[in-house]
Amino acid sequence: MRFHRSERVESLIQHQLGEIITRELEFGGALVTIMAVEADRKLEHAAIRVSVVPVAKEAEAMELLGREAGRLQYLLMKKINIKPMPRISFVLDRGAENAARVERAFIADVRLDEDQAASGEGSGEHGASARDHRA
Repeated sequence: MRFHRSERVESLIQHQLGEIITRELEFGGALVTIMAVEADRKLEHAAIRVSVVPVAKEAEAMELLGREAGRLQYLLMKKINIKPMPRISFVLDRGAENAARVERAFIADVRLDEDQAASGEGSGEHGASARDHRA
């Protein structure tokens, strides 16, 4: 697989910025994780996609990251010497939250099927339940 320069820079920024954030910032009971870094082709800008757990701390964590972005940019430039250094900005990534919501819905659906099967509500030889025929 051939890596483009922007992909190498994204990976380097993700690793180094993760270390810097861990060392420099305190999120008061929240877990902040860099999920991805997306740099444009010219390496002028990089969106740092972060997830925050618990969800109730998202606004507070994003506010802190936004307030500290300039200092984090400076520390990142000291750590890695690339030209041009993309200007970083932080974006909330809800991918993990959405995946958890889908998983909970799937588990609830499986339990409903199991409960219906145990109570004999299935519709015979094809194993389809009443829920499968809803419009």
